[in-house]
Amino acid sequence: MEIDIVDLTSEKYSDLSAVQLAMVRAAQTKKNEILENAAEAKKRLFYMMVANNAVRSTALRDEIDYVAQKANAEVETVKNDLDYQLAYEALGSEGNDKGPYRYPENPNYNLSYSQRFLVVRNYYMEATSDPNARLNAYAMDSLAREYLGEFYVTLYDLLASYC
Repeated sequence: MEIDIVDLTSEKYSDLSAVQLAMVRAAQTKKNEILENAAEAKKRLFYMMVANNAVRSTALRDEIDYVAQKANAEVETVKNDLDYQLAYEALGSEGNDKGPYRYPENPNYNLSYSQRFLVVRNYYMEATSDPNARLNAYAMDSLAREYLGEFYVTLYDLLASYC
């Protein structure tokens, strides 16, 4: 998927976390859907005008411009929403009175379970390159059981698949 809703090489977006990149991908998907729907609407308008022998009418141009403006406004709304989500995520990931959020020292309980899954998975994937040691360490992690809830078994199965 080509990401063009934000410029990932710009300083503002260059150091995004995995959770933030997932937000960017979701926003990009929404943008692509909006643009596809707009293109389909323009095509339907064109065919309707051809069927009515009015293809050279200014009404066609006006309607196509209206569809394009509406799509651009929706894309801008998605982009603004993404900026707010990224800003909120950045605020939530800074930390609390115990210090910056970092698993397992100071886990972030404000994250959703799927986001927690990513945090714990990244922690264990970076901890060691030995898949057996990684799985054994994860199996002995009592915090992960409570922190991940139902996702604990899913991550265990994922780590076991690397062995």
